[in-house]
Amino acid sequence: MSRALADLAAGRLAPDLYPGATGTGVRVAVIDSGVHPGHPHVGAVDTGVSFDASGVRGADTVDRLGHGTAVAAAIHEKAPDATILPVRVFDRELRATADALVAAITWAVEARVHLINLSLGTANPAHQTLIGEALVQAARAGVALVAAAEQDATRWLPGSLPLAVGVTLDWESPREQAIVDITQEGAVRRIRARASGYPRPIPGVPPARNLKGLSFAVANVTGLLCLHLSRGRPA
Repeated sequence: MSRALADLAAGRLAPDLYPGATGTGVRVAVIDSGVHPGHPHVGAVDTGVSFDASGVRGADTVDRLGHGTAVAAAIHEKAPDATILPVRVFDRELRATADALVAAITWAVEARVHLINLSLGTANPAHQTLIGEALVQAARAGVALVAAAEQDATRWLPGSLPLAVGVTLDWESPREQAIVDITQEGAVRRIRARASGYPRPIPGVPPARNLKGLSFAVANVTGLLCLHLSRGRPA
């Protein structure tokens, strides 16, 4: 768990708790399908990277699926001044290897981000050691990884591991808030959050036809955590 979230308290997380906060000074790596810079719901993004199935680094962060752009839009809706760094691990489908995920997390830590948004993950327990080591590296660097934890009895990695900020879906929750639960497990302060799975709405598009799901619950939590980290920072 990030040292920056050491003062995060259990309970409601919402913009009205951080008046004037806009995400200023907070750097977020969005590990996803890339981001369309200049999209009206996203705006400018910082220089990012891509990783192929073998974990080899590239420079192509073009979003060919739209998923990463929608995730970035959900984050920027709540924290419009947060700096987003796109890290593309998905290309033509929402599938990535453990090598790509580990390389992406490692790069984000080296890029000195504050938060890593990983809306998806793997359910394969064979990857737990490899991905868990990357999560330990992030935690030691003070970087909080916000990721999907569990859905429909499926346990996702790395979001279900103790050092991650694990997010679960709550369709009844307002989009403007999340509920945070904190437990102490030995030396680890474990953070879990429940949030809405609806992304930023698109005018004229019914919510049922828009992208939705656990990915956007993660993004909604990341956006709110940007506000928590940016409180008191000068604009």
